[in-house]
Amino acid sequence: MSCLTVERCGAITFHRSEQNATQVRMLADGRLKTGHAGLLLVERRGSYPLTDLQILKTSAQQGAVESGTKRKVKRLLSFQRYCHASRLLRGLMPRNPGSLHLLDDDYLGQAAHMLSKLDTWNFDMFLFDRLTNGNSLVTLMCHLFSVYGLIQHFHLDMVKLHRFLGMVQEDYHSQNPYHNAVHAADVTQAMYCYLKETRLVEHFRPLDLFLGLMAAAAHDVDHPGVNQPFLIKTRHHLASLYQNTSVLESHHWRSTVGMLRESGLLSHLPPDMSQEIEQQLGSLILATDISRQNEFLLTFREHLDNQDLDLQLASHRHFILQISLKCADVCNPCRVWELSRQWSERVCEEFFRQGDLERKCDLEISPLCDQQADSVPAIQMGFISYIVEPLFDEWRRFTEPSPLSQAMMGHLHKNKAHWSRLRYAHTPSDTQSHTQAEQPELERDNGGEEGEDIP
Repeated sequence: MSCLTVERCGAITFHRSEQNATQVRMLADGRLKTGHAGLLLVERRGSYPLTDLQILKTSAQQGAVESGTKRKVKRLLSFQRYCHASRLLRGLMPRNPGSLHLLDDDYLGQAAHMLSKLDTWNFDMFLFDRLTNGNSLVTLMCHLFSVYGLIQHFHLDMVKLHRFLGMVQEDYHSQNPYHNAVHAADVTQAMYCYLKETRLVEHFRPLDLFLGLMAAAAHDVDHPGVNQPFLIKTRHHLASLYQNTSVLESHHWRSTVGMLRESGLLSHLPPDMSQEIEQQLGSLILATDISRQNEFLLTFREHLDNQDLDLQLASHRHFILQISLKCADVCNPCRVWELSRQWSERVCEEFFRQGDLERKCDLEISPLCDQQADSVPAIQMGFISYIVEPLFDEWRRFTEPSPLSQAMMGHLHKNKAHWSRLRYAHTPSDTQSHTQAEQPELERDNGGEEGEDIP
């Protein structure tokens, strides 16, 4: 099929040539019209046609990316996935909330026991995902919506809620080592811990809780496993669509809005309220763009220095939700070493896969993606020093006195010392003597001792 046009109410149209989307537009939504000042472009779930990137080729003459004759498309439109790549057709059971009944009582009992300790910082999301048969995100979100009474407060339809959460979980790429549904569940669990902080719990309202949990669950939905610079230099249609600015975050947000509308989860709410929820979800998800780190960090620090944060104001609560989500998204170095190390190795594996692909395609290898030059300890040391530590230093200021913040910072320091030792252990002997003097004082202060479990 060389050209395919798909029309669906409230979804999008694709004009596709060899599965490349060149145009996206809304259909059958009276509130969204061409030329409307408040136009919100929405992407339907599964709309990201991620190519089998191993066949990408570059043309020195045209400077474009071509597709090979044996091109395979791993991410198709929803109806194509279910018709051509259905797990049922391949003899596998579906990964959705309905498959939970396949688990025996022992597994369900262990999963329920873990949920009773969901607010502990050493929560093992890898184990929880196994106990829930790969449904950690759906199970977690349903539990949290019940805990906070959000289903009753917003009069949500349970069938629509399960449908929406199933869409979100399914549209995370399970083949990604890091950006997958388990990462989304882990970020959501961290967000839950932050929402329970004493400084916040008395001020956040049901809408704040709803937005915070929804944004955490969907903040990386349909992530392709490559970063924005890769999409830009391969001239991907999403990079053009979003003008090379917050490309992935914009896609995550608008995909989420598409799923909200397709599931009808908010269809019973007044149009202005549902639109406001969509916009605030966008503001939260876009805040996870790492290129905006300094922007948010400086604003946060200024508020703390001036002591002018007023959580009675909706705008200030929303800003703290943005900071909370940013913290939850990069909190892996603040976990216990056993969990933190797994997440670090996973994200670096994803980086290195991109670097290997870029090398095969004669593309410039992106920073941190060259496993021949970069190491996991070196990457983690830089990430902790320049991204995580500055952010969590301010978060500790904001939440103090907070046992959770103190515990996170303790783990962060010990994990940094771990990576420092691993980094210098792999340093060539002819340079080790020169660099050993530059090892952080932190390593010597901690003495390599393991941190205690955090309640």
